[in-house]
Amino acid sequence: MLERHLSCLAPSGFHRISYVEWSLGNDAPTLLCVHGLTRNAKDFDVFAEALSDRHRVVCPDMPGRGRSDYLKSSAEYGMPVYLADMAALIARLNVESVDWLGTSMGGFIGMMMAAQPGNPVRRLVLNDVGPFMPKAAVERIGSYIGLDPVFPSLEAMEQALRVVYATLGPMSDAQMRQMTENSARRRPDGSFGLAYDPKIAEPIKAVAPADVDLWRVWDAIKCPVLLLRGARSDVVTRETALEMTKRGPKAQLVEFEGIGHAPALLSADQIGAVRAFLSP
Repeated sequence: MLERHLSCLAPSGFHRISYVEWSLGNDAPTLLCVHGLTRNAKDFDVFAEALSDRHRVVCPDMPGRGRSDYLKSSAEYGMPVYLADMAALIARLNVESVDWLGTSMGGFIGMMMAAQPGNPVRRLVLNDVGPFMPKAAVERIGSYIGLDPVFPSLEAMEQALRVVYATLGPMSDAQMRQMTENSARRRPDGSFGLAYDPKIAEPIKAVAPADVDLWRVWDAIKCPVLLLRGARSDVVTRETALEMTKRGPKAQLVEFEGIGHAPALLSADQIGAVRAFLSP
């Protein structure tokens, strides 16, 4: 695994994107893994290592997350900058096409990319995200996005995150500790906070909560799509998931019992579903 950096341009100036690459070289198919709204590239460490036997796996920290720069203007946290950054990253990787796996926000970005004429997405994996998200789920996400809690220790942070991430499904103590370490940033006073810019919430909270309806985007996608869904998810209802199998690119659907939003991609069955879909 190698950590690399890329300078990208937003309206307020340049910012640095951090990404990690699990490389088999340029001859291997490239798999781009893009994380959720408040998460970062390290969510994919276990998954990327597993898939790196066949793929060149690249996992970016989106701006304002992980080790990437915070944007100078909070208004720029949105699809135009995210899409431009990912287009620049694909150009840096020097490939004509990529497979795309996106969790939640990363899936929205992937759908937007895959709907563009002449896009580079060969196959698209959506991890618990689709073209319709109910208002109730938007409100739930809005209730915690942008919070900036402070924890005196990693142990205290882990106890809080055990509650927050209970929907991800069963995790061992070691996996939970790793999830906590991946979620943390050390503050100047030695305490711990979450590894994202709280200002990513400002564009979201600037508009009244409403259903997210991207069916027109969905219907423009031409590449094969795999939808992974937590059976308890409120972000992708079962009704929406079934509709996704019938229209547009007609996704393959794999559901995981006992899991909400979103599958953590740590278990053999979840990793295996993606591997089978991406295999030639």
